[in-house]
Amino acid sequence: MSVFLILLALALLIAGAWRGMSVLVLAPVLAVLAALASGAPVLAGYTQIFMQATGGFVVAFFPLFLLGALFGKVMEASGAASRLASAIATALGSGNAILAIVLACALLTYGGVSLFVVAFAAWPLAKALFAQTGLPARLIPATIALGAFTFTMTALPGTPSIQNAIPMATFGTTPFAAPGLGLIAGAVMLGLGLVWLQMRVRALPGAAAPQAAQAAVRTTPLPLWIALVPILSVGVVTLAMGNFILPALDTGYLGNPVYGGTDLARVKGLWSVITALAVALALALVLSRPPQMMQVLNTGAESALLPLFNTASLVGFGAVIASLPGFEVLRLSLEGLSGGDVLISAALSSGALAGITGSASGGMSIALDVLGPSLLAQAAAQEVDPALLHRVVAVATGGLDTLPHNGAVITLLAICGMTHREAYADIFVVAVVIPTIACVLIIGLGMAFGSF
Repeated sequence: MSVFLILLALALLIAGAWRGMSVLVLAPVLAVLAALASGAPVLAGYTQIFMQATGGFVVAFFPLFLLGALFGKVMEASGAASRLASAIATALGSGNAILAIVLACALLTYGGVSLFVVAFAAWPLAKALFAQTGLPARLIPATIALGAFTFTMTALPGTPSIQNAIPMATFGTTPFAAPGLGLIAGAVMLGLGLVWLQMRVRALPGAAAPQAAQAAVRTTPLPLWIALVPILSVGVVTLAMGNFILPALDTGYLGNPVYGGTDLARVKGLWSVITALAVALALALVLSRPPQMMQVLNTGAESALLPLFNTASLVGFGAVIASLPGFEVLRLSLEGLSGGDVLISAALSSGALAGITGSASGGMSIALDVLGPSLLAQAAAQEVDPALLHRVVAVATGGLDTLPHNGAVITLLAICGMTHREAYADIFVVAVVIPTIACVLIIGLGMAFGSF
C-alpha cells in the first residue's frame, strides 16, 4: 500500500503537469497528501523535510543557476547565441536542418548557457529552417531536446551543467570524470537520436511544417569570434581551475567548521564551474556589450528563479517521498534488482528518483544525500572508481528525468506552442529511451574495463 501511495503521487504529479499546472503548487500539495495518506506527521513533513530539502538545494546551487542564467541572457541579448546558431546552420546547409539545430543547441549548452535560454534562442531558427525544408513542425521540440537535454547535460566531459556538478561534492570528482565513457554515452545519444528523428521525418511526410512568414531569424553584425570566446572559455577555465590553480593554493582552512569542515576534493569541482561561468559572463559583457546592460542583467537574474525553484520544489517533493515507509520498500526492491553491484544500484536509485521528481538534478541530489555515503563505501569495497560512479549517476538521471512533469519539457512545449499530445512522444524517445540505452552501455563497459 505504501509503495502504491508513492506511485499514485507520481502519477498525479505527471497528470497535473500534463494539464499545465505549476510544479511550484503541485509538488508541495502532493507531498503533503502523500505524507497524510501514509500516516506521517504532515506539518513536520512539510517544514522539516520538504522545506529543508528545498532550501538546501537553493543554498547549494543558487550560484550556478544565477551565473548560468545571467550568462545565457547576455548571450541572447547581445545576439551571440543567434550568431552561433546561424553560423552552424550556414556551415551545414538548410538541407541538414535537424543536425544544425541539434549542434547549435549542443554548443550553447556545452558552453554553459541554460537549456531554458537555449530553447528560447533555438526556436526561431528551428522554425525558419523547418519551414524552408518542409520538415514537420511537431519534431522541433524533440530536435531542441536532443541538443540541449541529453548528451551535453550529462555525458560530455567538462560540461558545466548542474547535473555534472552535483556528483562532484559527494564523490570528490571533477567535471571531467570518466571522459572516455562520457564521450561514448554522448555519441550514442547523438547518433541514435538523429537516426530516430530522420526516421520520423520519413514517417510523417504529410505533417504540417511551420509557417515561413512567421519564421524570421534575427540577424546581428556581431563577429563570430566574439560569440565563440566566452563559450570556449568555460571549458578552458574549468580545466585550469580544477587541475592547476586550485590544487596550487593553500586550502587547509577548509577543515575549519566555519567553512563546513570539508576539503578541496569536495568543493574543487563546484568552485571550478562557478569561476568558469563568472569569467565567461565577464568576457561576454566586455566583448559583446549587450544593449541596456542593466536591464539585461536584471532580467537574467530574475530568469534564474523559476527554474531554480521549480527544481528545488521537486527536490522537496522527492525528499518527502524518500522519508515515507514505501520508499524504503522501493529502495530495497531496486537494490535486489542490482544484484549488489554498486553501479547498477546507483543507476537504479538515482534514475528512479529523477523520474519521481521529474528532475535530473533534483533526483540526483536526493539520491546522493540519502545514499551517497553507502554508494561510496560499496564502490571502495568493489574497487570501483568514484569517477565511474559519477558518470553513471549523471547519465542515469538524464534519462527518466524527462517525463511529462519535467520543468524543461513544460517550458519547451510552451515556447513551441504545442501540447504534450502533439510533441511529447518524440521527446520521450530522444531524451528518455535513448539516454537509458546509453547508460546501460557505459555500465557494461565500466564493469568490463573500469573507468576511462
